[in-house]
Amino acid sequence: MTKNTFENPFAKLFNDLPVDMNAFADSFKSAGALSEKLSRVALGAAEKNAEISNKWTRETLARLTVASKAPSEPTDYSKAATDFASASVEAASEHVAAFAEVAKKVQMDTVELMLAAGKEAQAEASAVVKKATVEATDAVKKATAKAA
Repeated sequence: MTKNTFENPFAKLFNDLPVDMNAFADSFKSAGALSEKLSRVALGAAEKNAEISNKWTRETLARLTVASKAPSEPTDYSKAATDFASASVEAASEHVAAFAEVAKKVQMDTVELMLAAGKEAQAEASAVVKKATVEATDAVKKATAKAA
């Protein structure tokens, strides 16, 4: 079998470019770390929401147990229903406020993570540009030295 003597000019061009593959690897690692942190925030919020929902359900079931007892007087039925409704409205307001606090914390944590990631990405990009500039300058100097 004969050796292919055809040289791909695009392959040669890309082989001669000063490309730092470590920058791509670092970028991938940074994206993975950000994703992990965002997942932690989301899973923590889901866990807190499940706890709030579970507590609300237990409290509602306890109130229903009390409300479902047969009273001795007919007027006690309306009092039991009124007490249940009043306690349910109060509990709903407390639990919705708890859900809102979880959402507020998730929002604040997410904004903090995104700001930090933006600063980190900016610093990484600046370092890559500086390194590429130095390498390109060195390559131009070498090329002009060979030409002279």
